[in-house]
Amino acid sequence: MDRNQLQRQVALKRSFLFEQSYLDPQQFVQLEELQDDANPNFVEEIVTLFYKDSARLFQKIEQALYSRPIDFAKLDDYMHQFRGSSSSIGAIKVKNECSQFKEFCLAANADGCVRALERVKQEHQTLRIHLENYFQLRRQAGLVQRV
Repeated sequence: MDRNQLQRQVALKRSFLFEQSYLDPQQFVQLEELQDDANPNFVEEIVTLFYKDSARLFQKIEQALYSRPIDFAKLDDYMHQFRGSSSSIGAIKVKNECSQFKEFCLAANADGCVRALERVKQEHQTLRIHLENYFQLRRQAGLVQRV
């Protein structure tokens, strides 16, 4: 595949992420605008940090969720942190599922929290797959350096 075709695929994948509300175009574009020749992989690095931090927060959330008695205030705090991290990269669907989780925390509904956490994790993983594909296409198109 030639470079022009790859660049079109990158643009289509990016549009897909915006149109399907996986990413907030305004937030993601702001991150992209921070990339320059000195740091052409900035967005990918930020997303990589998000996923590393997510693993730590998921572990804390699960520990708090399965401990007894459940400390819903602590759970809410952890999810608030996760929601903020999700917002920082513009992860709309993930952020929305975090909001549902927080509602179950406020209602002290443990079963609802468990179900909501599974939806958060699913959206998180789905976004990860799409973003990995997007960044791979960008590298193939020569738009960034290998990390």
